Amino acid sequence: MPTRILSISGLRGIVGDGLEAGFLSTFARAVGRLANGGPVVVSRDGRGSGLMVREAVLAGLAAEGCRVLDAGIASTPTCGLLVRRLNASAGLQITASHNPAEWNGLKPFDSAGRVFNSETGAKLIEAIASIEGESNREVSGVVEMIDNPGAGHRDTVMGIVDVQAIRDRRPKVVLDCNHGSGAVLGPELLEALGCDVTVLGGVPDGEFAHMPEPLESHLGGLCQAVVDQGADVGFAQDPDADRLAIVDESGRYIGEELTMALAADRVLSTRPGPVVVNGSSSRVTADIVARYPGSSFHRAHVGEANVVATMDDVGAVLGGEGNGGVIDPRVGDIRDSFVGMALVLDGLANGGRMLSEWVDGFPVYEIVKRKVPCPADRVMVAVEALRSSFDDATVTEGDGLRLDWDDRWVQVRGSNTEPIVRVISEAPDAVVAHRLCDAVVERVREVV
Repeated sequence: MPTRILSISGLRGIVGDGLEAGFLSTFARAVGRLANGGPVVVSRDGRGSGLMVREAVLAGLAAEGCRVLDAGIASTPTCGLLVRRLNASAGLQITASHNPAEWNGLKPFDSAGRVFNSETGAKLIEAIASIEGESNREVSGVVEMIDNPGAGHRDTVMGIVDVQAIRDRRPKVVLDCNHGSGAVLGPELLEALGCDVTVLGGVPDGEFAHMPEPLESHLGGLCQAVVDQGADVGFAQDPDADRLAIVDESGRYIGEELTMALAADRVLSTRPGPVVVNGSSSRVTADIVARYPGSSFHRAHVGEANVVATMDDVGAVLGGEGNGGVIDPRVGDIRDSFVGMALVLDGLANGGRMLSEWVDGFPVYEIVKRKVPCPADRVMVAVEALRSSFDDATVTEGDGLRLDWDDRWVQVRGSNTEPIVRVISEAPDAVVAHRLCDAVVERVREVV
């Protein structure tokens, strides 16, 4: 079977093995049809296959008569913001996010610059099926290049923090772009904030220096560079720059889970209000929110669109996911590593402390994440295996299955972006968290 994952979140696949020009063109044509032939912003994350994907996308959009606003290599949050700023009808980011280099894909945005929700995603999949049964047609399209596509994004991010305080501190920062699209805006933003910046992987050519997911096992080079440079903080982006992992001044990997907690701590210190995270995120953010009178904590199902919908429902001041994706509605309704970096720098500048001191003031949990290869048609079997293995927990359904006890939790859910089941556990004690996760992984493997 070809390696292709099509969901309401978009399309991912291995180039030449499920991700071919014909299907890419059909997908883009379906987006153009939902946009009623209106203007569509297109950008890409710098992978070597991006140019091939772009040509297929342009052909599909042209078949629907769309005017293409081409941002070249740009981050996923930049693409979303451009859709809104330019009054486009839709957007398409060419990216496979944190997947390995042989992957690529398409992430669509609606006219509000948001990722597709379940309703719009279902319409997209219906349109793809309809178009695959049609004969080819030729309609003229126009491609226009966007001048300085990241400028508005940079200025908007700078507008939510105390720029002068950051400039007065002049923090030393090591930024690991890993040759992804974050290299276009990341150094520019940090320099505009007055940082002394060292950039790793600063050419956005998709030639990843390490595996693209910003996990501790992949970021040894960044941790060492922070120590060598005497930096205040290290930042690591994934290839399309919607996720952020953090390293403190000692070279300690803080990770992705605490990105959201740090952002919440900073925002709520001046703007108390509701905060939303997904059901796979650490409890530490909930504990941070509880420190601020007038604030409330809410959980959404996994998925950017689900988090944003819940943010709308509760009027949230901040949202995000435990994968390092921070959503600040003052900037946009999309996960944004640049927002995360700016808020952390703002907290350092106004807190008068080192990053390690800030983090050490948080509750301590051990969160463990595992992946189990699993075909899509076996995901529910994996979920039911978790249900049958424990009978003394509080059960939350609808997003895979999550079991909660007073001091720990575990979740099993199928991925929308990889042919895997994710198993996540968390507890205050590392041994307990690992044992819980290992027990569930073993049970899932038995049944799938």
